Amino acid sequence: MGAAAAGASEVLMIGGTSHVGKSTLARALAATLGWRHVSTDQLARHPGRPWTTTRPHVREHYATLSVAELTARQLEHYRRMWPLVEGLTREAWGPGRGGLVLEGSGVWPELVAELPRARVAALWLTAPDAVLAARVHAESRVDELPAGARLAVRRFLGRTLAYQDLMCAAVDRLRLTRIDSGDTPPAELLARVRRLIDAPRPGAP
Repeated sequence: MGAAAAGASEVLMIGGTSHVGKSTLARALAATLGWRHVSTDQLARHPGRPWTTTRPHVREHYATLSVAELTARQLEHYRRMWPLVEGLTREAWGPGRGGLVLEGSGVWPELVAELPRARVAALWLTAPDAVLAARVHAESRVDELPAGARLAVRRFLGRTLAYQDLMCAAVDRLRLTRIDSGDTPPAELLARVRRLIDAPRPGAP
């Protein structure tokens, strides 16, 4: 697979919850297409994974807030940073820009839906709750952590699953595209996304 077809999208946005495979897919697509890859985490990162930092306030963030509060703060953060995401997206439009793969949990369906579909293709990855839980537990090595850190991991996982539920509801309501990455082989996933990019967009020149 080489460059995108004439009349295809100039920007691909990949959304999804934590540990669903956004970055892996985005890097593969960017390498295949010769496009630039950017993560929304590079623009403004919300408190990260509580097992990868020594900053006490990050673990405290997860340990002291409920899953509902964590999720609400996460979505508020993404709405605040949206002007940065939208600005980066608009900069990628036009001849000679080379194409952009933009991924991250900050790719929120209701905000993406406001962008012109003639220029932007978007999809959201999902995975079964059990798959996400296994990935979080394996990466965090939760069984080796002290009790306070295990609580933070449980809350992080709860937020991860709650975010996915809200995201799926928004994607379905807006009739956008979501793909189960947990059950889709990598080669098939790449092929499906490439077809999405190459499909003529409504209003494309």
